[in-house]
Amino acid sequence: MQRSFTNILTEEVATTAAFYETLLGLTAKFSSDWFVNLADPDNPALELGILKQTHEIVPARAQKATAGIILTFVVDDCDAVYQRAQEMNANIVEAPREMPYGQRRMILRDPAGTFIDVSSLI
Repeated sequence: MQRSFTNILTEEVATTAAFYETLLGLTAKFSSDWFVNLADPDNPALELGILKQTHEIVPARAQKATAGIILTFVVDDCDAVYQRAQEMNANIVEAPREMPYGQRRMILRDPAGTFIDVSSLI
């Protein structure tokens, strides 16, 4: 395998990309009106794609609303990301709390409605 990343399908490509840039500090490696490829500036192998849901390259079945997915991002400080999320007026589903498996976790939704799990080790 040479590369792997997840694409979030949305009609709001720029808004959704900006959400991840602000929340997690990702930066655009490629940007167009139908696709943005984001990466972590300190670890460029960590990528995330933002893809226009109704673009012609997206299969017709995938152009419907997605469900049943949670993206997890493990960060150094969950509470710092929570603070940024509050400042952004992000849709916070669950404030940070300690989990029985040794992580502190928060849940929010991005502008496309995707559930996001932001965790850090305790």
